[in-house]
Amino acid sequence: MTDEAGRAGAKLEQTHEGEFHGDMGDSGPAIAITKSTKLFCFCAALNSCNLGYDIGVSSQAGILVQDTMGLSDTRIEVLMGSLNLFAMVGALLSHVVADRWGRRGAFVIAAVSFIVGVVIQAAALNYATLMVGRAFVGVGVGSGLAIDPVYIAEMSPAAHRGRLVTWSEIALNVGLVLGFASGAVFYEIPADTAWRYMFGMGAILPTIMIFLAIFVMPESPRWLVSKGQEEKAKSVLQKLYPPSYNVDQIVYEIKESIEREVSAEKAIGWDMILFPTPAFRRMLFVGIGAAVAQQAVGVDALQYFLAFIVNESGIQTRGGQTAVLVVLGLVKLVFIFVGGYFFDRKGRRPVFFVSLLGMAAALVLLSVTFFGDTPNSTFAVCGLALYFAFFSVGMGPGAWLVPSEVFAITVKTRAMSVATFMNRVTATLMASTFLTTATAMSYAGFFLLLAGVC
Repeated sequence: MTDEAGRAGAKLEQTHEGEFHGDMGDSGPAIAITKSTKLFCFCAALNSCNLGYDIGVSSQAGILVQDTMGLSDTRIEVLMGSLNLFAMVGALLSHVVADRWGRRGAFVIAAVSFIVGVVIQAAALNYATLMVGRAFVGVGVGSGLAIDPVYIAEMSPAAHRGRLVTWSEIALNVGLVLGFASGAVFYEIPADTAWRYMFGMGAILPTIMIFLAIFVMPESPRWLVSKGQEEKAKSVLQKLYPPSYNVDQIVYEIKESIEREVSAEKAIGWDMILFPTPAFRRMLFVGIGAAVAQQAVGVDALQYFLAFIVNESGIQTRGGQTAVLVVLGLVKLVFIFVGGYFFDRKGRRPVFFVSLLGMAAALVLLSVTFFGDTPNSTFAVCGLALYFAFFSVGMGPGAWLVPSEVFAITVKTRAMSVATFMNRVTATLMASTFLTTATAMSYAGFFLLLAGVC
């Protein structure tokens, strides 16, 4: 590839879609972001709150479910970890749904699945029914998460696309805090009833999402163009770009982009993923490796079983556990902004190293805290706070930033699918074996193992 071709490829890649709208500011100031763009992207990002809420509420409700239903550690960790397994199914189905019924239709279907799931969980009288509800929730979460970044990328100008796509990660952590806080809302209610209300509250956000998808959010212009509805696409683009912007040119470039993707589909297919050249093999190793590493450090396992860990540290009242979980959730949320600041100014590798070293140190502190018969709850909370802070600084957002940058545009869609799939597989394995492993090795040994992984 010539230098000129390389520079052109870099410009194209910044759009994350394959079409270059000339709005990156190369020949002048980047275009201003419109209020409509912010509104539509905010609505889409809100969908990610569902996963965050489920993780947060499950951490507290899980320990209540285990106590009231008398579930074994194996059953409760399968219940928690299975969400990622079902989410993989939802993610695989999302593209079919989004291509056939549009992005808005995909949002509605994902929200309906989530609502059905939380209602079944809230009304469950036995373990089997809980698992059925978990399956619906997982499919809804997986399909919603897969379509969020796609919709935001297709609705935002290239000059602002990267920042707007990160709103999904922020929304996920807002949902996490809300899930943790749900324990405070039902603190005075008996445990065998409280967890049902906590799960049931999960229906509020997806209900709002259905309203927004039907009455507020327009269809993606890219999807409209792919279906031959160019006039509707122009109408949407006029809301996304300043009044003087030539949306006819954008429609033309979207059509060209779709044609290029169809050509690449026929020419390359999955061969470059399944039988990569040495150069592509290194690229796949870095991108997929980053996605796997994000979960190999145990973040989902710790989040789903955070109440169990806090309980083991000596904080055994529901009120105390709720307060600690909310604080930890806020720490994780705040440090996402810190990570975004340093990624842009210090580069990817240095921030990754700082993140991993900080997490390793936090896990060593946790390991030392849990040695002996009486763990120090203060040190345990500090160790968890440091772990989530350093995770948000680097491994959290960076695990998806790196793949999006290293994958060539000709294989980006498929490579990102593989990276997401492997990320969820790793999360499932970690969350579904946490209690068993921690019991076998002790909490101290398990945290030390995770520190070695970092």
